[in-house]
Amino acid sequence: MKHLAGKYQIILASNSPRRKELMAGLDIPFETKTLPGIEESYPAALQREEIPLYLAQLKANAYRALMRDDTLLITADTIVWSAGKVFGKPASEAEAKSMLHALSGNTHEVFTGVCLTSLRKQTSFFAVSKVRFAALSDDEIDYYVRKYKPFDKAGAYGAQEWIGYVGVEHLEGSFYNVMGLPVRMLYEALKGFVPCSA
Repeated sequence: MKHLAGKYQIILASNSPRRKELMAGLDIPFETKTLPGIEESYPAALQREEIPLYLAQLKANAYRALMRDDTLLITADTIVWSAGKVFGKPASEAEAKSMLHALSGNTHEVFTGVCLTSLRKQTSFFAVSKVRFAALSDDEIDYYVRKYKPFDKAGAYGAQEWIGYVGVEHLEGSFYNVMGLPVRMLYEALKGFVPCSA
């Protein structure tokens, strides 16, 4: 991946500490930048992977005016999809608990859309993982929301936290996708973004 570091200034446009940690694990030099006030709304007709793909591209387009010729921007968005409904970030404690009650004892899907953007090229992809939760008691949900305050997480939970330890019965697909960044797919997309001769 040295060809990328030599040609591009790689920027991860995210405030998420989980995405920063996962990106750092690829051992590729990068910076993080965020723009305040990006409106993360999407057309109501969108479903499943269409939503995070749209939002990842929306975020990327918001940065275009700040990009240089050597900028390679990475944007991403994650949603939880269950029973035909999208679960984004909860706006309140009550909404977080409501989401977890809905996910309890059921299988849901986690979609992450990722967009790689330079001034000359843009490519997007998505990952999906299926997660089955055990039945969670009211006390368990209350404890998790009170202690971990998952208001910055799609579906109101982090699989890498306590609730993942006690609640995730089964997972199909990438665990890192559930955390918010499908790093294996991102690595492959970065390798393909610029042809590598070595």
